[in-house]
Amino acid sequence: MVFYFYHMKKETLIFGIYPIIEAIKSETVMDKVYIQKGISNPKIDAIIKDLESLNTTISYVPIEKLNKLIHSNHQGIVGVTSPIEFESLENIVEKALANEKSPLFLILDQISDVRNFGAILRTAECTGVSAVIIQKKGGAPITGDTVKTSAGAIFNIPICKVDHIKDAIYYLQGSGISTIAATEKTESVIYNLDLKKPLAIIMGSEGKGVSKSVLAIANEKAALPMVGEINSLNVSVACGAFLYEVIRQRI
Repeated sequence: MVFYFYHMKKETLIFGIYPIIEAIKSETVMDKVYIQKGISNPKIDAIIKDLESLNTTISYVPIEKLNKLIHSNHQGIVGVTSPIEFESLENIVEKALANEKSPLFLILDQISDVRNFGAILRTAECTGVSAVIIQKKGGAPITGDTVKTSAGAIFNIPICKVDHIKDAIYYLQGSGISTIAATEKTESVIYNLDLKKPLAIIMGSEGKGVSKSVLAIANEKAALPMVGEINSLNVSVACGAFLYEVIRQRI
């Protein structure tokens, strides 16, 4: 397993209309942008269009949320930069295939809770995942809570942000990597599948699971057996069960 160590950058808040405009012009990567609900401002409308074209996650929040983040005049908009650097999908796949016999990738289809995200990263690092792939828009931002919940694992595992999860899946498949989507909408159980080959496991969001369009292109689908009254697990727990079945088969 090849480890990639990242130097921690301080999570930075950028606030105010013109600082956000300049950040976009300078190609500063913002993990998320908070915008005041109901605000009416042509300049912010223009910013929103720019952010949407960059697939930046936008969250519309009450003014109280912004006031909590920034005690100065935020003008209804606050951007959050990421504390880590991201790698390109192409570089991640190339390095993994060159250094590992059977790379294991983890694709997160819009996981929205930062603590779930952090817990998943911790398990991924412990199970030798080659890289974690997330979508630029719609997923959980990388915050101090993510770093804390990951117990520092976030700095030992490559993370790649892509424009579209489906395009990443097609690229992995074209590189000889099989994809398995975790879903309860299948009769196939994870324990019956061959997990020794180069592989990418796809985990879905907390509320909706893996999206239908992603399920449609995955090579295989797999579920965990459920014997209790509740028919679903927390996504970080389910992810751990999947990843440790991979380890069990490979050991």
